[in-house]
Amino acid sequence: MQPPHHSTGPLLAALDIGGTKIAGALVDAGGRLRGRRQVATPPGADGEAVWAAAAGVLAGLRADAGWPRVVAVGIGSAGPVDAVEGSVSPVNVPGWRGFPLVARVRAAAGGLPVVLAGDGVAMTAGEHWRGAARGFANALCMVVSTGVGGGLVLGGAVVPGPSGNAGHIGHISVDLDGDRCPCGSRGCVERLASGPNIARRAVERGWRPPAGAEATAVAVAEAARAGDEVALASFDRAAQALAAGIAAAATLVEVEVAVIGGGVAGAGAVLFDPLREHLARYATLSFAAGVRVRPAALGGDAGLVGAAATAAQALRLEQFTAVG
Repeated sequence: MQPPHHSTGPLLAALDIGGTKIAGALVDAGGRLRGRRQVATPPGADGEAVWAAAAGVLAGLRADAGWPRVVAVGIGSAGPVDAVEGSVSPVNVPGWRGFPLVARVRAAAGGLPVVLAGDGVAMTAGEHWRGAARGFANALCMVVSTGVGGGLVLGGAVVPGPSGNAGHIGHISVDLDGDRCPCGSRGCVERLASGPNIARRAVERGWRPPAGAEATAVAVAEAARAGDEVALASFDRAAQALAAGIAAAATLVEVEVAVIGGGVAGAGAVLFDPLREHLARYATLSFAAGVRVRPAALGGDAGLVGAAATAAQALRLEQFTAVG
């Protein structure tokens, strides 16, 4: 998190909603955060209980001295989302199905304009504005965490799509007869590359976390760095799935760079080394073979900076979008 600051310009309120956490912050025209709030997403809770957690984060933001300068609210949510209806149905938040999030947030924010996008689209907007995709006209950005989301920059602009889900690479099938995904399809990138699935696959093949530790992708990454073959194989399979998805995107729309963020990207070389090797085998056509892979630059702030950037772009807020 960046240090507090005392600018006097307009601010955007940002919400980043996922299966693990709900975060919020106020964001200035330089992409800096203030008043950050975060709570755990209530596991297995009904829709109103999840909303209560989100409303608590928003209430914390409203208590910040900068709130009177807030001109709009941007939301990046785990998907799918429906930006037309203003509703969300996150695969990883079963309590929300068609939940009217935009209307709830607008009411809780005193009637301010509210812009909703999928978390992958939001992260993409953030990385393009202030992160690793800055300066690229055509990019794919991915969030690899509890799920796998994504977003596209084409022709210099983030492309959210009609419903706010464009670039949702996590639900491209890369294993045609693979395991059933919670989305209903089979062999999705998410089913192979998300953190919980990396850990699940390792456990199924005999890996065990250290005594007292949970079986998480972070623990699998630590084991892989220590040379554990099962852990290495689980990350290799995840990297293969990501590479296949990136190659498909590069072939379809000629992206120049793939930026990968989210908790799983924190594994570092354990993920990125096999990813680049697999990508060289999948992205073979001349116009796709040059796609670069970069780790995201904004870390845990990407979703919040991105939610603000998404709102700024949608509402044409030049104070934010024009800052170099």
